[in-house]
Amino acid sequence: MVLELKTEKFKPEFAGKLNFYVTAVNKNMKEKQDNQTIGILICKDKDNVVAEYALDDILQPIGIAQYEFTKILKGEFKNNLPTIEEIEQELAK
Repeated sequence: MVLELKTEKFKPEFAGKLNFYVTAVNKNMKEKQDNQTIGILICKDKDNVVAEYALDDILQPIGIAQYEFTKILKGEFKNNLPTIEEIEQELAK
């Protein structure tokens, strides 16, 4: 499996790059007894139509999913992390 995590909204070129990585794994790392390599792309956000068009002619088994970080964190961790605004302020310094 090839897993790629992006911190931004899905762009069509991400599918081509992941396809490249899956092909590289198939040609250089995969053994005959291994199952088929799959690619999973996880993005901050995605437009389903754009994702569908980007994957339309790709023959590799690739999936695209989106995440929402704040839903993943439990309350105890969420309260200890800085807010988006605090992070942006630090980066602006």
